[in-house]
Formats: sequence, structure tokens, C-alpha cells
Amino acid sequence: MKITRSGPLCALILAGLGACGTVAVSAPSAGVGPSPTLPPPQQSMLPTVSVAKAVGWPQGVRPTATAGFRVTALAAGLEHPRWVYVLPNGDVLVAESNAPPKGETTTTDVLKTLKGWAMKFMMKRAGAGVPSANRITLLRDVDGDGVAEVRSVFLSGLNSPFGMALVGSELFIANADAIVKVPYVTGQTRASAAPVKVTDLPGGPINHHWTKNIIASADGSKLYATVGSNSNIGENGLPAEEGRAAIWEVDRATGVKRLFATGLRNPNGLGWEPESKALWTVVNERDELGNDLVPDYLTSVKDGAFYGWPWSYFGQNVDVRVTPVKVEMVSKAIAPDYGLGSHVAPLGLAFSDARMPANFASGAFIGEHGSWNRKPRSGYKVVFVPFAGGKPASEPVDFLTGFLSADGEAYGRPVGVALDARGALLVADDVGNVIWRVAPVTPPAAPAPAAVVPPAAAAAAAVPAVPPAATVPASAARSPAR
Repeated sequence: MKITRSGPLCALILAGLGACGTVAVSAPSAGVGPSPTLPPPQQSMLPTVSVAKAVGWPQGVRPTATAGFRVTALAAGLEHPRWVYVLPNGDVLVAESNAPPKGETTTTDVLKTLKGWAMKFMMKRAGAGVPSANRITLLRDVDGDGVAEVRSVFLSGLNSPFGMALVGSELFIANADAIVKVPYVTGQTRASAAPVKVTDLPGGPINHHWTKNIIASADGSKLYATVGSNSNIGENGLPAEEGRAAIWEVDRATGVKRLFATGLRNPNGLGWEPESKALWTVVNERDELGNDLVPDYLTSVKDGAFYGWPWSYFGQNVDVRVTPVKVEMVSKAIAPDYGLGSHVAPLGLAFSDARMPANFASGAFIGEHGSWNRKPRSGYKVVFVPFAGGKPASEPVDFLTGFLSADGEAYGRPVGVALDARGALLVADDVGNVIWRVAPVTPPAAPAPAAVVPPAAAAAAAVPAVPPAATVPASAARSPAR
């Protein structure tokens, strides 16, 4: 497979400095909906780059919630928190993580060398250049005030951990190259054993999209794991993409796995839609086709389906940069359910329930990490997509904003989202190093149901709690990190 490249070498240097590119002619909403507007591709001599410099939250400043909600910092002073997972007893697990070190590569391709340099520069500017803490931290709000009084390192020494899933008395963790598991007893604040590998996942040496998320089936017999591509459009060669840009189905007991869905460039968040019981995901689409292409998306995931990458996008729209065109692949590509807008970078996904007020009780919360290659910038917020009949019913609503300053600097960037035990939304902010909690000012009048626990996890909830051990007071959680 050949990838057509354009642009002089100096363009990459300018790209690294965020000093180049065109300006969008369409509103971000043009790429939203079940049939988003897809303008002609734009390939310019200077690629569009607009990186929001990561500065952290000034004292006393925090994100802005939609009317009727308030924001508190469940915990601050974390190290690049990327993902959150709520245990049946209400404890919150946080994956403090970043990309694993990349192996040394040798190349005579000057273009690749400069592009790699520019990308490293941009990632550092965007707040993603810090070493990975490689740990899972447990947070506990003892008195219910929305601030965690207890903070404990639950498990360390991992390899860029991301997704987590509890099944019975076992906690599964998705590292950058494998799914591992540890025993879990309700109430414990530290893992009692070293991780055991369940199955390998596609990893290094490139591991371009390193994040791996997991979710368990309702009966706990299967795990579903996301694996992003090793490139933008396959420019590292198809052998480097083996088993990637896909969602895998893993037998929990044996580790045997099969490809469940493919052609998904970079899937991250996963969730079971409550009404249809279907698996949904959010996907980061390809870059360098202009400000208004290609819309990132939210979609149900069909067993055996192919979603186009790298040969086509949003169904059977051919990406002419990927040659030769594989007609047989394009012809079987299906369109995703719902466009979210171009370059918004959706990562977190959490379906809501009746513990939220009525206008936010049926739908999906999505953490949009934000663009690095669109002018003006897009994303950098948490949105809510209302659902009806198991499908998106209307355009996304801004739920949590204010992550960018008036000057375009990034106070924070939202990643993982999850509903806590009382139905508030938790948001992992990997630039602000905070877990934000967004709760209704006035909770719903009807008695709130108990937290929804998958049947396979119910066994863990029935185990008596054990006394906390080796905990650390989380006093830093009462003020936003700077």
C-alpha cells in the first residue's frame, strides 16, 4: 500500500510550532448528526496545526457546568489521569497513565524524522509529554461531600494502563500491550497480588494509538477491547496494522480472542446502550484532509462489521491518499451511526440513567479531548447526546465547558467519563490533573435507584468490606491543580 504525501519539509517544522494551516469554513456542527456534511477533502502545502498550550487550572478556576449542575474536584494533584472506573461500593479507580516509551527506530526518511520530531513537540505542548505514572489510584469519598478523603495507590508497575472492568472477584486492566487481572475484594484499597496476563493485545514498537479500553459483557463471559491504529492512514504499512483499528472480543476465562469489528481508526470509550443492550463506541477519525474532515463519531458496534479505515471514511467515501484503492474493502464499509464533528477527539463514553435529571437521563456523555489540527479549535468539553429508542435523538448539548482560556490555552482536557455511585458525572482531566465531579444542584425528586451493577460483578458487591489499609489523605483534592 502506498500513501501519497505532500508538503515541503519546512511545513513539518512549522507544524511543530503550531504556526500554519487553513481556517475552517464550516461550523463544527456541520459534521454532526447521522448524515453529516462531508465537504471535499483539502490537502494544503501547510498542514493545519493549532495546538492549545497546556497551562493547568489557575487558583479558583474550574470548568463550567450546564445550568442546574455544580462542579467539585473529587481529587486533584494526580499525574495525567486518563480513565475512571466506579466500583460497586462507590470507590473510584483512576488510571494515571501516558504513552509507553517508544523503541529506538532507524530511518533514512528525512520526512518521517522531521514529522516525528514535530509530533513530539506538539504532544509536549499539549500536555502529553510527561512520563507515565503506570498506576491505578483508588479514591474514596467517605462523607459524601463530593471530595475524596482517601487516596491510595491500588496497583503500580503497570504498562500504560487505561481501561478497567470488574467481573466477580477479578479486576481486569488494559495495559498498552495486554489485558491483565488481579483479585479484588470489596473495600480493599490496595491490590493483594501481582497482575496475571489474560491475553496479549497489539502493542509496540510503534504503538501509535496506545490506549486500550475494555468492557465486560452483561454475563461477564466476554471482554471487549479497543485497539487503535498504528498510523493516520496506514503510512507505516499494513503489516504494522495487524489486529489494530479494531475491537476484539476476548473470552474472559481462557483469553482466546477474535476480531469483533474492524476499520475503526481509534476507538476508545465503550458502553452498553441501556435500551437496545447494544455495544457502542466513540472513534477518532483520520487527519490531514482539512479542518472539516473527517467527523469523529459515535456508533453502535456490529459483530463482523467493517467501518472503512484506512480505505474509506464515513461509509464508502474513498480516501484517495491510500493507494491502490481496494474496491472490495470500500464496498463493504458501513457508515457509523452519528457524527460528532471533525477533530473533536472523543475519548470518554458513559450512558446516563434516571439518577440524572430528566433532560440528561437518557443518552450518552462524551469526553472530547479537543483538536490539535483545526482552526478554530473544536472539542475541549464534555457533551451529552440525547437518545430515544436506543439511538441518538438530537444534537449534542454542551454539558461541561471552560477548558480553554480566552487566549486559547488549555486549562484542562477531558478524557474518561463515568457515573459515580450517586449518579453524578466524573470527568478525568489529564492536563489539569483533576477528577471533576458534576452533580445536579437539586437531585431528581424520585428516589434514586441503586447503582447499576452487571450480574457478573454482583458477587464482588456481596463480599464484606475490609478495613482500609495504607491509605493517604487526599487533602490536595480540595483545590484545583495548577
